Amino acid sequence: MPRDTNAAGDVFGGWIMSQVDMAGAIAAVRRARGRVVTVAVNAFAFREPVYVSDIVSFYASVVRVGTTSLTVDVKVYAERGFYAPDPGSVVLVTDAVLTYVAIDKHRKKRAVPPA
Repeated sequence: MPRDTNAAGDVFGGWIMSQVDMAGAIAAVRRARGRVVTVAVNAFAFREPVYVSDIVSFYASVVRVGTTSLTVDVKVYAERGFYAPDPGSVVLVTDAVLTYVAIDKHRKKRAVPPA
């Protein structure tokens, strides 16, 4: 939305980062079968700008499972909208790797169940 952009019409990186964290958490929660918390952003790269009118898609996959932690890879693609220089094209705009820890109802670390 326009309120999420800077004066040049690019979407704020912080907005993208928050969406990446949510997408990663969904994958982590499903695999951990319960609540998780974000403990690290291991890597984050902004490759291309996101413009107003782009359709943005987030794809998250669990790439590592430890005793209590999960590492999730998130890729973000934008289908360019009518304000972009190349409407209709699809480009990788951001990729990130985040680590989550599974927690119990008392907010204490817990083991991630076997697959």
